[in-house]
Amino acid sequence: MARTTIVVSGALANKPGNGGEAWVRMSWATGLRRLGFDVWFIEQIDRDFLAAGHPETYDSAPASFFKEVVQQFDLADRSALIDDRGHSLVGPHREELEEVAAQAELLVNLSGHLDLPFLFDRFPRRAYIDLDPAYTQFWHESEGCAARLGGHHYFFTVGLNVGRATCDVPANGIAWRPLPPPVVLDHWPVSNGDFTRFTTVASWRGSFGSLQHGGRRFGAKAHEFRKFLALPKHVGRPLEIALSIHADDHRDLHALRQIGWRIVDPGMVAATPDSFRTYVQGSAAEFSVAQGIYVETACGWFSDRTTRYLASGKPALVQDTGFSDHYRVSRGLVGFRTLREAVRGAERIACDYEQHCRAARLLAEAHFNADVILGRFVEQVGVAP
Repeated sequence: MARTTIVVSGALANKPGNGGEAWVRMSWATGLRRLGFDVWFIEQIDRDFLAAGHPETYDSAPASFFKEVVQQFDLADRSALIDDRGHSLVGPHREELEEVAAQAELLVNLSGHLDLPFLFDRFPRRAYIDLDPAYTQFWHESEGCAARLGGHHYFFTVGLNVGRATCDVPANGIAWRPLPPPVVLDHWPVSNGDFTRFTTVASWRGSFGSLQHGGRRFGAKAHEFRKFLALPKHVGRPLEIALSIHADDHRDLHALRQIGWRIVDPGMVAATPDSFRTYVQGSAAEFSVAQGIYVETACGWFSDRTTRYLASGKPALVQDTGFSDHYRVSRGLVGFRTLREAVRGAERIACDYEQHCRAARLLAEAHFNADVILGRFVEQVGVAP
């Protein structure tokens, strides 16, 4: 009997050298495949971005990254990279992809990534997965098509509070369904070890920077980091960031180092899915702040990266975006809003480390298990293997 086909679309080649982002997309593809579906991964990319420097062959870093990742996750014969004119660059040609879309029951559209009509319009069910809550809704309210919400039948968001009275994000008349980020637990076994250092993988400015909406200005991730710049002075534990930071931010970089932050190059420690996993599992715990917009709107965003730490048995000390409305933040997962709370949280984790490690894995199993989350997801959209 033929299996039900689901197509997942998201930014992979669009984010070359970013192992963490690759895990986000592949968790969906491999998680749905574990449930018994025939899964394809199709990515749409801007032709000029892909062909930079290699206009004839498209032998570029984005295309190479795409091929390496889909090969690693056994999707090489079920994947395609197409440009914004519909030309196939990696994988099957347009005619075969049209056939795949026509036979599929569902498009899982991460951040509305796929919008080419010759494919998009063929899917009988289209689910929009919002990975950037607040940005998505504000863009939609002010610019309409900018967020690519049109034409979808179902709307899910990792902003667990979107649509609730406690959240400042407008639902815009859309029935947003909360969806925690899924992690395939078998890919992230517990990694035991002694307490060494807090780490995270981050971009100083974040993906989108600051945003203005309704007379308010929402800061970038850098603004949140600066609030906790002094943390190493108060915590007698090493704090390390695999930090992507622009050359123009050299003053911030100098300040981080002067205060005691360890800075490493994410291109050296997290450029591939394997290296990203090795870095996370070689850490003792995570410390991270969130994008200012997530914090200020209390949208309940929860990081995919943090789910990997928890699954690995690594406690997470992370800035509360409203996720404490849904998860117990005591052992394993510790939230903070102020520098004082962050200092206390770091000491709690370090002083009772083994208990926090056990609790971290239990949290991942209870709240972020891809088998459970994606099982509920496919029920909600009405498809079965």
